[in-house]
Amino acid sequence: MGVSTARIGAFPGSRRGYLSRTMNPTIVRDPLWKNVRLDETARRLVDSAPFQRLRYVRQLGLAHLVYPGATHTRFEHALGTHHLARLALEVLGERDALREVDPAEAAVVRVAALLHDLGHYPFSHALEEIGAPHHEEVARPLITTGPVAEILRAALGPDAPARIIALVRGESLSPLQGLISGSLDLDKLDYLRRDAFMCGVPYGEIDVDRLLNALAVVRDPDTRALTIGVAEKALSALESLLFAKYQMYRNVYWHHTVRSATALYKRVVSDAIERGALRAEELAAYGDEGLLSELRRRAPSPLLDALAARRLHKRAIQCPAAELAPGAGEWIASDRALVVAVENRLAAELKLPAGAILLDYPAKTQMLGLDLPVVRRGGDVVRLTAAGLEGAIHLPALSQQLYSSARWLRVFVAEQVKLPRRAVSKLAEMDASDVRARLREERPLLG
Repeated sequence: MGVSTARIGAFPGSRRGYLSRTMNPTIVRDPLWKNVRLDETARRLVDSAPFQRLRYVRQLGLAHLVYPGATHTRFEHALGTHHLARLALEVLGERDALREVDPAEAAVVRVAALLHDLGHYPFSHALEEIGAPHHEEVARPLITTGPVAEILRAALGPDAPARIIALVRGESLSPLQGLISGSLDLDKLDYLRRDAFMCGVPYGEIDVDRLLNALAVVRDPDTRALTIGVAEKALSALESLLFAKYQMYRNVYWHHTVRSATALYKRVVSDAIERGALRAEELAAYGDEGLLSELRRRAPSPLLDALAARRLHKRAIQCPAAELAPGAGEWIASDRALVVAVENRLAAELKLPAGAILLDYPAKTQMLGLDLPVVRRGGDVVRLTAAGLEGAIHLPALSQQLYSSARWLRVFVAEQVKLPRRAVSKLAEMDASDVRARLREERPLLG
């Protein structure tokens, strides 16, 4: 469909022409979930400046260079996650599953779902890969101070900002924490369905209704604390979630062209920071195009021009994680300064300009982190962890296998050049300390 939530349902008299109003609640038309209801607190939060910035932060970063429909934003995703939180809480309430939960928790959880991505950088997660603070940490001052905090305190109490940031960061003791951050959080259910829909691919199909209706509030079998669990009957839907996430990583999030554009973008931003043209603390204040405009003004470069014109580096070498030794290449994913130094040395050895060679190994992520209480058909509660669960496919082991086949180490080049694959693989498998030593000694990296 390709039409953002922000543009649907506008009519004369609506707030700023964006949200179609009813007396109570506000209704937002969404291409995925159709009607998204906002109560007065949610509406005021949506109208706040920090939340409005999310209109200008694409959900999938640079994936629109491959999938033209992937121009949806963190704004739509946040509304969708809020919608799923409301549905999940309604389902739990109808089954009287919230009888032991403080009634105030439901309102806090709905707001946490709405605000969970408030600190996201331009172009999604890419800047976290160059060492910028995690977006959940960036969200802390946005939620605990300023206009958002004022709205929260007035509507939900003086401790509301602290409670919500704890939920967003996965640090809350709330029995409902698992709805916001956990193995089966609502964030996943929205973004996998939404991203697949907007990209026009069939990979993100998840039985969301089955999963929502299988949610339960149970006693943790180890700690006896109340927590979110899932009925055993939904394990097949949980398996579909795993496969959907794998397919989306393999075909969309870690698509080789998306990763080439991401590597180029990271290099442009890290170079600008290194030159002092941009400060890392500024990054989260921008939307996507705002940051690109600022980079053009402060730090123009051939690499930035290439990104704007979609003249992307091409694959020279690639290797799946499954074929690498355990732990190999992790310095490429985590040590930005070392990566840039190696890229520059490789370019110099091949008599190419700086930035002509880019290394890429996506930041390590869990394909499906499982630590979830399961209510067996007889009523017993057991924990689904790395040990798996009788009667289900070995989800944890399968998760690791799928992850290793989706994550690829790649070398991108701006122009055709012959690279010795064996030497590059050997370099990737070296410890970071050994790579630094070779750089200091000025020994050839491809020798």
